[in-house]
Amino acid sequence: MTQTDDEKRMPYQLEMPKDAGEDIVIPHAVPQDERVWVPQAENVYFRPLCLNVSQGYWVNVLKVTKGGVLSRHRHPQPVHGYVLKGRWHYLEHGWTAEEGGYVYEPPGETHTLVVPDDVPEMMTLFQVNGVMCYVDPWGKQTGFEDVFTKIDMCRAHYEAVGLGADYVDQFIR
Repeated sequence: MTQTDDEKRMPYQLEMPKDAGEDIVIPHAVPQDERVWVPQAENVYFRPLCLNVSQGYWVNVLKVTKGGVLSRHRHPQPVHGYVLKGRWHYLEHGWTAEEGGYVYEPPGETHTLVVPDDVPEMMTLFQVNGVMCYVDPWGKQTGFEDVFTKIDMCRAHYEAVGLGADYVDQFIR
């Protein structure tokens, strides 16, 4: 069936499903208000974009403000990354993720994220599915993060900086 130009430009005319979730629209994924960055470790911050509790994933911008080793970790689910600024690599691989580049991390892989010392700031958009298991060099678990620990970190930080613990609610689906 061919549509007229007017029909092509017409919005959808039926109701959305009753239980469909709300959109998340964030004008500045890299925030203008520095308080939005949640500290994760020394010189490491994240900016939540979507914290999906029903499917167990999160999307955030990771910011690192000084070179060094961030963490060694394993993912049981895939991870997607897009480098916005700077560059980084994994000790276990021969490639470097550079500005404008995309990275797919397969389930089960363990890697050690490093930002080179000559990189003053790195930002990467990550979608992390499931859990991040922090491990030592021999695979022994030393900690973990999931969407719920990320939400807890956000609540505590936003309360402390005056945005209010419920500031994070806009990112939760």
